[in-house]
Amino acid sequence: MNALDVVLLAAVLILAVVVVAAVLFGVRALRRMSAAPAPEDPAFIAEKDRQEQSLAALRNAADQANSTIDVAKSAAAAARTEAAAANAEAKAARAEARRMLDDARAEADTVLERAHKQAEIDAEQLRTAARRSGEREVAVLAATTREQAAEVERRAARMDERERLHTEEVERFAERERQLTAASAALAARESALTQREAELAESEERRRRELERVAGLTADAARLELVEAIETSAKREAALLVRDIEADARNTAEQRARHIVVDAIQRVASEQTAESVVSVLHLPGDEMKGRIIGREGRNIRAFESVTGVNLIIDDTPEAVLLSCFDPVRREVGRLTLEKLVLDGRIHPHRIEEVYDLARQEVEALCLRAAEDALVEVGITEIHPELVTLLGRLRYRTSYGQNVLKHLVETAHIAGIMAAELRLDVPTIKRSAFLHDIGKALTHEVEGSHAIIGADLARKYGEHEDVVHAIEAHHNEVPPQTIEAVLTQASDACSGGRPGARRESLEAYVKRLERIEEIAAGKLGVDKVFAMQAGREIRVMVKPDDVDDIGAAVLARDVAKQIEEELTYPGQIRVTVVRESRVTEIAR
Repeated sequence: MNALDVVLLAAVLILAVVVVAAVLFGVRALRRMSAAPAPEDPAFIAEKDRQEQSLAALRNAADQANSTIDVAKSAAAAARTEAAAANAEAKAARAEARRMLDDARAEADTVLERAHKQAEIDAEQLRTAARRSGEREVAVLAATTREQAAEVERRAARMDERERLHTEEVERFAERERQLTAASAALAARESALTQREAELAESEERRRRELERVAGLTADAARLELVEAIETSAKREAALLVRDIEADARNTAEQRARHIVVDAIQRVASEQTAESVVSVLHLPGDEMKGRIIGREGRNIRAFESVTGVNLIIDDTPEAVLLSCFDPVRREVGRLTLEKLVLDGRIHPHRIEEVYDLARQEVEALCLRAAEDALVEVGITEIHPELVTLLGRLRYRTSYGQNVLKHLVETAHIAGIMAAELRLDVPTIKRSAFLHDIGKALTHEVEGSHAIIGADLARKYGEHEDVVHAIEAHHNEVPPQTIEAVLTQASDACSGGRPGARRESLEAYVKRLERIEEIAAGKLGVDKVFAMQAGREIRVMVKPDDVDDIGAAVLARDVAKQIEEELTYPGQIRVTVVRESRVTEIAR
């Protein structure tokens, strides 16, 4: 090995040592940076990326140095093989090695300096970020501490207030205990004084009794018997007076209570009424339809009357015909039949029979629906289907202008209200009142009064005996024996007798008013008579010189009795006798 080889080898070793030292220093700086906490700061992350790039550049430089070493080795090998050019190339290699060594040293110094500066900058940034983070945490801790201190102060204040209130309460209890102790002592003293006074009074009473026995010459037992007899007599007299007052008050209270119940029931229940009529009017689209209804030689009208049982009256009334029948259900079926025939336009005997069957089924369906609606309105369930069918027939029946089915609904509501006021069995009483006129559906088919017929129907279809008795007794054919029968009578009278519920013919109404006035005017001492409030009240003016107060009372009773005997009317008639004295003077 010659001197050139030794120099090259020494240069390569020195360069390798420098590169290794630079790599170690870079690794140590990288470890310090990785050991430091990495805050989530973008600047820190960017600087870290720059340092990693610098380390990558150092690695590249080391790789280049390694490659240069390899080239130097190959050059040494070539130098050994080529002895002729060894000196020139050795000089060139020494010069190149020196230059490369200087460059490597300069690069290593530059890298180290940059690494030191970057490490110092990173360390300063980390210290600054840590200082700021610490200051923020200190501020948060300080704020939390202040809030906790304020909460502690508030709690302490509340505890102080509670302690003060508790102390005051204890003081009040102590004061009350002292007062109770003093009151107990005072009561004990009063009790002892009262005991002593009772003993003194007993002794004084004994002395007084002995003195009274000596003066009166009676023993205590004899005096007691006389006193008991006197008290018993006085008590019997006071009891009789009290019984009389109680009976009078009970009569007044009962009358007022009954009046209140009846008035309240009537006021709470009101239903519309329909006028009683035996004629229905059907409007036609034109007068030429009358000829088609009559038919050739009157065959259509005869077929209509024979099928429906309704009289068809065709007169000079423009665009209208009249249907007359006493049975309202049959009249409604005939009206509906004729209405369908007019709308269809085909009128002949066979068509009349077909339309009549359809109209009869429709009317039956309407009756059944009306009965079901009434049952739902009243709140009655579990009733025999035959009774429902009979109730539906009452949809087209009226009594004195009052629709019978609506009258039953109204009567049931009134009875229910009165039963609720009296705390009785409301469902049973409402059922009795609702079914009391069921016999009117068969009055024209079965002989007898509708009350007895209705009772037989109810008994036949399984109604309770109380309901049956209420139905048969609501017109006094059978004396009422139960509260259900009495309330059924009362609710029936309220529904039928209230003003405006029923109508009667004008002729009968006028005759009744005239007869009422004649009865009152025929009495002695009567000056004027006025029938008021549709005949429900009559006022009689008497001559004060001929009739005194007692005579006025007798006159009112006689007039009311004669009206009851001679006239038939719904509800009641009030008779009022007015007697007055007038004194007139003239100032001149």
